[in-house]
Amino acid sequence: MDNGWSSPFNRWAYKSLHGQVIEHMTSNILPPLIGAALCYVLYHAAQLVYRKFTHPLRNMLGPKNPSYLFGNHKQLMTDGQIARQWRQEFGPNFILKGIFSISRLHTSDLKALNHVANNPTVYQRVPAVREITRHLLGDGLLSVEPDDHQRQNHAFGVSQIRIVTEIFVEKAVELRGVWTSELAQQSKAPGVIDVLEGLRRTTLNIIGKAGFNHEFNALDTTGKPNELNEVFTELFHTKAAQRNGAFRGMRGVIPALRILPLPGQKLVDASRRKMLAISAQIVADSKRAFSGSEVEKDLNSNRDLVSVLLKANMSTDLPPSHQMSDEEIVSQIPTFLFAGHETTSSASAWALHALSLNIDVQTKLREELFTLSTENPTTEELNSLLYLDSVVKETLRVHSPVAAIVRMAMQDDMLPLATPYIDNSGKSHDTLLIPKGQIIHVPISIVNTDTEVWGPDAAEFRPERWENVPAAVKEVPGVMPNLLTFFAGPTNCIGFRFSVTELKALLFILVRGFEFAPTVPKGGIGPTGGLQTPTVLADSEKGTSLPLSVQVYNA
Repeated sequence: MDNGWSSPFNRWAYKSLHGQVIEHMTSNILPPLIGAALCYVLYHAAQLVYRKFTHPLRNMLGPKNPSYLFGNHKQLMTDGQIARQWRQEFGPNFILKGIFSISRLHTSDLKALNHVANNPTVYQRVPAVREITRHLLGDGLLSVEPDDHQRQNHAFGVSQIRIVTEIFVEKAVELRGVWTSELAQQSKAPGVIDVLEGLRRTTLNIIGKAGFNHEFNALDTTGKPNELNEVFTELFHTKAAQRNGAFRGMRGVIPALRILPLPGQKLVDASRRKMLAISAQIVADSKRAFSGSEVEKDLNSNRDLVSVLLKANMSTDLPPSHQMSDEEIVSQIPTFLFAGHETTSSASAWALHALSLNIDVQTKLREELFTLSTENPTTEELNSLLYLDSVVKETLRVHSPVAAIVRMAMQDDMLPLATPYIDNSGKSHDTLLIPKGQIIHVPISIVNTDTEVWGPDAAEFRPERWENVPAAVKEVPGVMPNLLTFFAGPTNCIGFRFSVTELKALLFILVRGFEFAPTVPKGGIGPTGGLQTPTVLADSEKGTSLPLSVQVYNA
């Protein structure tokens, strides 16, 4: 049957009409869109130019800006030593450039950092960074305002960490078994193991069980690959991860870019959907398991953090303003997955790296660990091991998992300085005028290894220093005394007890079970990226890894 379109005339009419529509769109709609986009770009460019010539910190020294689009971002992500070199060249206060060449005040001045940490309403998380974090992880602890941060604090108290310590040990023992089997299959001893890979899978198992009473079984490599492990590998441990991170930064700074399919965007979207789907299922399963008058009893019998949050919400002692909705609890889980997985695996890998380079420290630590006869130590028993405590602190000092954080001034402020700043005219300043909107770059790793604070051997791994720290160290702000690693003030890392106890449990089991030695020449392992993850520098194209020589320890 003829539907009308078989006629040559009708086909010609259709093509003609279609062409007119395209021509109309091209001539009447596209130019205004291009013009609007151009005006948007020029507006932001004008703002940058205006700030450049009127900014109160415009005359401060700093490193050369290699790129208008990326500023000094790429240098910071690829060279773990560059910030330390800038500190030596320019002093504790200087200007560097972030994404789109936006100025950041880099300060390692302890008086200034104490001021920033203790004024969280003035110095808050940068909106662009919050947007990036929210897009990836949802409205969790890393993207909320100070009041919400305090409201979501009750899952990480001492009593809760005491409850889940047994899980830390249990999963560390599983890793020990996997490595023992892997070594048995290698043709010669000692064998070589990428310890970072095993630690990443183990910390994922730990946060799954201790956080949500959920088994990820990430150490089981015989079946279907673990989806979350693959997600985090693609996001943070490949060569493309650094490039994609830079584009996420651009997206956070300029909202209009959020509609564009920037590199890595599909991966972020898929990762968020996957984590939120798992999170919603976990909370639903947890609530479904509790019923009637047995709810409180059931909650008390579960050791995971989700149960703790659900139980806290039911407490009559908790004001309604401090209670969390189911949606808020769901939104915490991706944050727990990220913060409780990536940072602790990196820290524990750095600990084994440091011990492999310092055999005397490794031997001394192992001797102390064997003073406990148990294979399943409690939190109190782990904390009684003083040299283990020093090794953990020294690891977190020399190898801080997060190199730096940023804060933005929400109003004009005067930043006090311990070390006066000398401007280009030779005038000395003991304060800096901070305009509203100014970004403060807090260099955690630089402060933790500052020779003016820790002495000339600040870069060396020496746990004994914690027996008698220098007087200047007492001025370092930190929720963990004398360390900036977990930041300070009301918006500190509230999961620090969880992380430290987990790290102690891992070292307790692994150092008692194995001897570690380096496979890469000294200086061949270095940090890359904002998370400071160990990488074989000569082979960085392959992503992060930490191969060590490992053999079973025979007592």
